[in-house]
Amino acid sequence: MNAPILMEARNLSRYYKVSGGLFGAAATLKALDGISFSLNPAKTLAVVGESGCGKSTLARQLTLIEKPTGGDLYIEGNAVSAATTGEIRSTRRRVQMVFQDPFGSLNPRKKIGTILEEPLIVNTSQSRAQRAERSRDMMARVGLRPEHYTRYPHMFSGGQRQRIAVARALMLNPSVVVADEPVSALDVSIQAQVLNLLMDLQDEFRLAYVFISHDLSVVRHIADEVMVMYLGRPVEQGAADAIFAAPRHPYTQALMASTPHVDPRQRRKHLPIGGELPSPLNPPPGCAFNTRCPHATEECRQRRPVPREVDGRQVACHHAEMLH
Repeated sequence: MNAPILMEARNLSRYYKVSGGLFGAAATLKALDGISFSLNPAKTLAVVGESGCGKSTLARQLTLIEKPTGGDLYIEGNAVSAATTGEIRSTRRRVQMVFQDPFGSLNPRKKIGTILEEPLIVNTSQSRAQRAERSRDMMARVGLRPEHYTRYPHMFSGGQRQRIAVARALMLNPSVVVADEPVSALDVSIQAQVLNLLMDLQDEFRLAYVFISHDLSVVRHIADEVMVMYLGRPVEQGAADAIFAAPRHPYTQALMASTPHVDPRQRRKHLPIGGELPSPLNPPPGCAFNTRCPHATEECRQRRPVPREVDGRQVACHHAEMLH
C-alpha cells in the first residue's frame, strides 16, 4: 500500500514585480520558476543551494505565508490555490515552520509556557489546564525540564531555544514541518543534537520535513531526497544517496567540492564553484549556470535545459550523461 502524499507541488512559481526607480523600467524577479516535488510521511526533502537561489521563497509558499504566482500546491490532497480563507487557515495548522534564528524567533517578553501555548489559544478551544499540560508534555519530548516552563528566552542557550522553537512548531500536531536553516545559527557541537532530535521526533510522529539548507554535510545526515536549486529552478533532484554518491549536474558537483572533506581524493574530485551568482533580475540566456560552468558549450548558452531523468534522478543539464 502506497503512503499518502502529504504535500505536493506542481510547477510552483513565485514572481515579484520590481520597480525600476525614477528612470528604470519595471522588471520581474522570478524567485521560483517551476518547482515540483511530492512528500510522504516520515520522509525528508532537503532543498539546497546558495543564498539567493529561492529556498526561503519556497518556504513561504509551502507555509502559506505567500500565495504562488503560478502552479499548484496540494497539502494532504487539498488544492491550496482553490481554497477559501477558512480552508487555508485550517490547512495552515497542518504545516508549521522552524526558523533559522532561535534568538529572533521567540518573543523575549514572554515566558516559554506562554510561547508554547499561543498556537493553542489561537487555533483551539482547549482550557488553560489542557494547554499547560500539552506544553509541558511537548517540552519533555524535546528535552527541556519542567522548571523551564516559567523562564524567559534569554535564559536559554541557542540550542535550547531551537528546541523551544521545535516544540512550538509541533503544538498543533502538524503533518509537515518546514525547517529553514534550523541549525546554521548554532555551534557545530550543538547542531548534531538538534538534528538527532528532529529525526527522533520524525520517527515518533511520522513527520514529513522540508529541510532547507546550504550545508551539504548537514543535508547528508538527514535527507531522504534532495532538490538542488539555482536561480529559482531545480537543477538536480532525486534520492539523497544517489546524488551524494554521483552528482550529475555541474552545480551539484561544485557545491560538493566546496564542502570540506577529510579524504583528499574527495577534495580533488570536482572543481569548487567559481564566479558570482547572476542577478535574478537579469539571468543569462540558456542554462542559468552557464556563466560559471566549466563544461558549458554553445548549446548551454543558447538553450535552457529542462529536467529529465538521468541515472535515476531528474537533472537539468544538456551534458549530464557525460559528467561523473
